[in-house]
Amino acid sequence: MTSLAIVILRDVMRTIHVLAGGVWIGGSVVYLLAIGPALRLAAHNARQRQAQALAEGEQTNLAAGRELRDVSATIASLFRRLVNISMGALLISGVYLIFDRLTTTTVGVAYIVTLVAKVALALAMFGLAIFQAQEARRPAAKRSRLWSLAPRLILYLGIVVFLLGAVLTGLFESALVGVR
Repeated sequence: MTSLAIVILRDVMRTIHVLAGGVWIGGSVVYLLAIGPALRLAAHNARQRQAQALAEGEQTNLAAGRELRDVSATIASLFRRLVNISMGALLISGVYLIFDRLTTTTVGVAYIVTLVAKVALALAMFGLAIFQAQEARRPAAKRSRLWSLAPRLILYLGIVVFLLGAVLTGLFESALVGVR
């Protein structure tokens, strides 16, 4: 491979890695802070309208509750698909970037320790995401407490992983400057 092709491949892989992480963690922020609360509020309002209609002796629209559950399930399914794509892109680009960085220059102990921490936390995120997807297939009454905590844990871990990625970039750039 020519040096220009290597540079282009490296830049493409870094872009894929950052975008995939941003999509997953950014999507988690939107899902947890906007979509989830909006769906819960809409469900609460639908139940109140149904209770009020029943109290007043009017017909209730039970289809509205089913439609809301269907919308919620569709959003969850589409987000799961997006997370799966992001996880695949992160794995492929991450493995490439690890080998690229470790063979480019001498990076030092701090880089290696930070990299190991980042990889361990990223694998924990992957594990939680896979666990959550499997638990979602179980009836709601049989899901463990971790199922409801997993989205927040994934988000918190993702923020730390992003921070460690920034630290790694700084350490790598410092190693490059030291080589010159």
